[in-house]
Amino acid sequence: MKRLLLPLILFLLSTASFAAKILVPMDETQKNHLKAYGIAYWVLKTHETEIDWLLNYRGGAFLMPQSPTFTNEMLIRGVSYEVISDADAANILAEIASPNANMDAVKLQKAPKVAVYSPKTKQPWDDAVTMVMTYAEIPYDVVFDEEVLDGKLPEYDWLHLHHEDFTGQFGKFFHMKDQPWYIAQRREAELITRKFGYSKVPQMKLAVVKKIRDFALGGGYMFAMCNATDTYDIALAAQNTDIVDAFYDGDPFDPQANNKLDFSQTMAFKDFQVYTNPYMIEFSNIDNQPEERGLSEHNDYFTLFQFSAKWNPIPTMLTQNHQSTIKGFMGQTTAFKKAYIKPQVDILAENRSVGEARYIHAPYGKGFFTFYGGHDPEDYRHEIGEEPTDLNLHPNSAGYRLILNNILFPAAKKKKQKT
Repeated sequence: MKRLLLPLILFLLSTASFAAKILVPMDETQKNHLKAYGIAYWVLKTHETEIDWLLNYRGGAFLMPQSPTFTNEMLIRGVSYEVISDADAANILAEIASPNANMDAVKLQKAPKVAVYSPKTKQPWDDAVTMVMTYAEIPYDVVFDEEVLDGKLPEYDWLHLHHEDFTGQFGKFFHMKDQPWYIAQRREAELITRKFGYSKVPQMKLAVVKKIRDFALGGGYMFAMCNATDTYDIALAAQNTDIVDAFYDGDPFDPQANNKLDFSQTMAFKDFQVYTNPYMIEFSNIDNQPEERGLSEHNDYFTLFQFSAKWNPIPTMLTQNHQSTIKGFMGQTTAFKKAYIKPQVDILAENRSVGEARYIHAPYGKGFFTFYGGHDPEDYRHEIGEEPTDLNLHPNSAGYRLILNNILFPAAKKKKQKT
């Protein structure tokens, strides 16, 4: 009998020694935080393997089955990882499950199909989201007004709104009207407007905004940065009036426009006033302006809120980071005055000293939206025509990590929020 048991015991011990997990830390020990998200996406997409996202554990670490294929890819991409035993992994999950720990484990199940709303014409500025997805090796499709109006959005799970003016005022870049890129973008918008039977660009852009709204209502995940945030809601609020001067659309704005704004139509903002002056680059009083903020690159920081991982897993996912205080950065829309944010919207990050929110999120219908103020997390005052940021120099950018949290968020197994 002993002769029969000994080989069996040896076999079980040898099997146990090979059973292991890969832990991808996301704290300060990680060499490349941004590419770690790309690894997680690649495992979900290419290998259809579930991953545990360990919220508030080592900066939001990833836990996955051990595989030489996975570890080889991490070595190639320069991503730090640790191979741990199944017993160690079980201990980590037990620690996370403790009622006293503000941590949780969320299953990532399926890589979302990603689209970026962006004009097809050449632009003089870059886009943080497309740059970080390219760097992290997360694939995406480009769609614009034609694809949106043709009903293509339901083919995707996640949509990013590129730097865009949804009011139809071409960014209010009146001072650049003779630039080739401005002329090309205006021509593109006017061609699409005529193709779909609208009389002017603001009407066409409003139709696009409503299609995107329907995408979110139906279960899509919408993420916007810079002036794609406030101009989106401004277009919804102004749908029954005219806020655009003749300089941009050929007819004058309604002098009573601010009295006719309908905030019941907006997603994030309320009670704001629009700026109808065509020579004023700003769109409304939602954005906290430099002269109001009184900040410079040396003292501009915002702080992430800490949520209850077990009770509020979605905001917790979106705020995973190795830093809780993040250096600020400007954009055509930099930050949102808290007085104009709807009460049902979660403020994920703020600068309390100046009363502004930098990062907000809320459910919308069956879907969600997230608005992130500013243009480029690693270029404080990004000017038109500047060279794109080289993310090889910023592989651990805390500001860029927030974007990638949003891209992985739709992969999570849905949990009912408890609040």
